[in-house]
Amino acid sequence: MRYKTLGSTGMKVSEYCLGAMMFGQWGNPDEADCIKTIEYALDHGVNFIDTADVYSKGESEQIVGKAIANRRDKVILATKVHGSMGDDLNEGGNSRRWITKEIESSLKRLGTDYVDLYQIHRPDPTTDISETLSVLTDLMHQGKIRSFGSSTFDPELIVEAQWAAEKRHLERFICEQPPYSLLTRGIERSVLPTCQKYNMGAIVWSPLAGGWLSGKYTKTEDVDLSQGRAARMPSRFDPAIPGNKLKLEKVTSLAALAGQAGVSLTHMAVSFTLSHPGVTSAIVGPRTLPQLEDILQGADLELDDGLLDAIDKIVQPGENLNEADGGWKPPSLADSRLRRRNSKLSPAKSYF
Repeated sequence: MRYKTLGSTGMKVSEYCLGAMMFGQWGNPDEADCIKTIEYALDHGVNFIDTADVYSKGESEQIVGKAIANRRDKVILATKVHGSMGDDLNEGGNSRRWITKEIESSLKRLGTDYVDLYQIHRPDPTTDISETLSVLTDLMHQGKIRSFGSSTFDPELIVEAQWAAEKRHLERFICEQPPYSLLTRGIERSVLPTCQKYNMGAIVWSPLAGGWLSGKYTKTEDVDLSQGRAARMPSRFDPAIPGNKLKLEKVTSLAALAGQAGVSLTHMAVSFTLSHPGVTSAIVGPRTLPQLEDILQGADLELDDGLLDAIDKIVQPGENLNEADGGWKPPSLADSRLRRRNSKLSPAKSYF
C-alpha cells in the first residue's frame, strides 16, 4: 500500500480509502461481516476510512465506530454532513444550526470524540459559504474535528470557499471529494487543476463507477433497476438513458483493453484514478469481504503511458458519459424557473 499526504494537513493517508456506504441497510445488513471487512482493510495497510451520516441513516457510522474502537488513533477517520436526516426541514443542509447539532450525533455513532476529516457532502445554495466555514472553524478550535473538506463542489465553488476563508480569516477546505472514474472524467477539466492550485487533496469517489467497471454489467439485461444502487439511482443505471447505454459500450472496449494489458478491469479502473497527479486517494466501497480482497490485490498496479493513451482514445479526457454521474447539478440547471424571467409556479402547458 502506498501513502500520500492529504493536502497541507501533514496527515499520511493510504491511496486506497475504504468507503463505508455499503455497510448497513443500503448494502450489507450483516454487521459482523461489515466489521470483518473493515478489519481486513486495516490489517492490509488501509488507514483511511470514509463514511457519512446519511449512509443507511447513521448505521454505517455505527458499524465503522465498532470496527475501529480498539485502534481509533491508527485510523484517519472521515465522515460527512449535509444530507437530510429526518422530516424536519432543518435536519440537513450546511447551516451552523444543523452542523453544530449533527457533528454531535456523528461523534456518538462513531464512538469517538473527534473526526480527522469532516466534509460538506454537497453544496447548499441557501447557506452563505462563510456561515459554513465559520462553524467548521469553530469545531476545529473545539477539537471535535481536525480538518474539513468539501465534496462534489464545482470549481467556482471551490475558489469561492478559498476566497471567503482568506477574506474572513477562517480555516479553509483542505480537500475535495469528487466523482472520478474511467467513465466519469469531467473533473479533469477544472476541478483537479483547481485543487492542485490551492494545494488541496482530492479523495475521489466511485472509481468503479458504481459497479459499471467491476465486470458486473456487460449487457442491458445485467442491470436490475429493482434493487441496490440501481433502484436508488436509476438515472445512473437505466440502460434506456443514452449516457448509460454508452457506458455499456465503453465498458466492453475498456475490458478488452484490460485483457490485452493482462490486468483485470477492476484493478485498471482504480489505478487509473490514482495515475492523476492531483488525486490523493481513491475511495473503494466494497459490499463484501471477497470484493475488498479482490480490489486490494491491485494496490501496487501502475499504468504506463501507453495504456493511459489507449484509455484516452476510448473515453476522452474531461468527459462524463452520463451527466448524472457528476453527483450534483447546480440550481441554475436543475430548476428551469431560475432561467426564465417570467416563469410561474403553476404547471406549464405541454406542447408535446
